[in-house]
Amino acid sequence: MLKALIKKVVGSRHEREAKRLRPAVAEINRQFVDLASLTDDELRAKTEEFRDRIRERSGSLRERAGTLRDEKRQSEDPEERERLSVEVSGLEKEIMVAVEEVLDELLPEAYAVVKDACRRLVGREIMVTGHPMAWDMIPYDVQLVGAIALHDGKVAEMATGEGKTLVATMPLYLNALAGRGAHLVTVNSYLAQRDAEWMGAIYRFLGLTVDVIDRYDPGTPERRAAYRADITYGTNNEFGFD
Repeated sequence: MLKALIKKVVGSRHEREAKRLRPAVAEINRQFVDLASLTDDELRAKTEEFRDRIRERSGSLRERAGTLRDEKRQSEDPEERERLSVEVSGLEKEIMVAVEEVLDELLPEAYAVVKDACRRLVGREIMVTGHPMAWDMIPYDVQLVGAIALHDGKVAEMATGEGKTLVATMPLYLNALAGRGAHLVTVNSYLAQRDAEWMGAIYRFLGLTVDVIDRYDPGTPERRAAYRADITYGTNNEFGFD
């Protein structure tokens, strides 16, 4: 009874999290409205704009790390090589922190860009596993909450029918901007293929590449190329094998 009373007063954990994220959702929706005035090409150009902002924040650190790696390759002194390795490792951590900070800053606008891409795709025919499907999805608020939670590294528990497939597109797009590749792991090859083709309409509209590792044999050039895509779908077994 006490547990039920506490839940009634302060709300469930899900309700508290949704309330905490309400301002972020409102900001995404505000920016979504502003994006309506852009042409398709201008919306697509946002992807490169975001990438430029990430490069600006981390560029000097990357250049320094590259210089140190070159020095390490040229050095024949074991102690010097070890010192350079430690310094490079520290810079790599700084780069990761810098990228994570700018991704957090970009999140509202990047999610709004994905939402607006979905709006512009409405009514278009998408070929999914050999069958034509009319695009009819625009993320609603509960999906935005789930997408924010995923980027935060949290488990986003969503009920059947709440659109988990669409939710994943937003953190995938955002994290792919960093140029390190973003992976979505699913349970079977059909879902990997279906979702890459279905949600791939969003990524391609915004200028990103998408592929599925399950299409190719392990160790082949095609498989390696799939990993070089901005966004890569695949099954847990195939990712684990590699």
